Amino acid sequence: MDTKILAGAGAVAALSGFGAKRVFVVTDPYFMKNGVAARVGAACRAEAVEYFADVKPDPTVELAAAGTAKLKAFGADLVVALGGGSAMDCAKAMVYFEGTGLRLVAIPTTSGSGSEVTDFAILTHGEVKHPLVDEKLRPWAAILDSDLLMELPKGLIADTGFDVLAHALEAFVARDTGYFSGAMAKEAFCAAWETLPRSYRGDSGARLPMHQAATMAGLAFTHAGLGLCHALAHALGGQFHVPHGRLNAILLPSVISFNAPAAGAKYAALARAAGIGGSVDTIAVRNLRGSLCRLRRELGLPETLAQAGVAPADVKMAAGDIARAALGDPCCASNPRTADEGAVRAILTEVSGNG
Repeated sequence: MDTKILAGAGAVAALSGFGAKRVFVVTDPYFMKNGVAARVGAACRAEAVEYFADVKPDPTVELAAAGTAKLKAFGADLVVALGGGSAMDCAKAMVYFEGTGLRLVAIPTTSGSGSEVTDFAILTHGEVKHPLVDEKLRPWAAILDSDLLMELPKGLIADTGFDVLAHALEAFVARDTGYFSGAMAKEAFCAAWETLPRSYRGDSGARLPMHQAATMAGLAFTHAGLGLCHALAHALGGQFHVPHGRLNAILLPSVISFNAPAAGAKYAALARAAGIGGSVDTIAVRNLRGSLCRLRRELGLPETLAQAGVAPADVKMAAGDIARAALGDPCCASNPRTADEGAVRAILTEVSGNG
């Protein structure tokens, strides 16, 4: 855990103490237009600030390469990533490929990806999402400023919040989880379970706890790994461009059912810790799955891929490619139960819907 974490209202002010002279800010057009990127750049108190504001959802390898070239030309001594998972992943890839070990400060503006503390970056190439995994991708510092979260759209809160639940749940049952990562995953899940509905309903007091839960889940899964839910979300996202958290919301209950024979006791323990309960493990697992489905409806998220705008016929046609991409995803290796193509196809059929 070598990422410095600063959290609280107005935490971006800490940028002034990092001693940077040339700062390269990676963000998207939204934050350039509304002035937040300029405010963050000014907070650095640097001699020169350059902005790369071309980040789009599901950043491509080509975009990261273009940003890397501009980063090298500018000669930065500090890189600041401002935005959601896409901005942070793009900045992480740019710093990695720049190759000189630049300090990277990640400032998440959504409570979801956990990318501000992880060894992961996701880049898209040829309609496939490719997870990059390397300790060199881990940011030097993460700033969790709750002031940046006050105007989040409800749909974005729902999408990214379910991603946090999936991160924590998969890390808790992953093959490589241990005492410390398991404790982080459990606390992150319980905190998100309690604060996500409040944040969605507009409770500003829930925003910082939810933000911290997202980061804690990131710490858990960067050490323990994830699982089949995320492997499938990456494969489906690259193919159909449905938001990542939304895919996790659709997939997670079905993946729990698949994994239950191997991870039922852990799922039950997590359910009880979150107050979901169940007198015996099988009932606790059933209650966990059912509670996630109810929360999904409460947050206005789709229950099937069809409801998310993906035709079942298109899923069926691409099922082979999706299964191969998911099974080859690094996240699949840490799933608690070994999956094969038949199991993946069965899950895809379950979540496809009827159109």
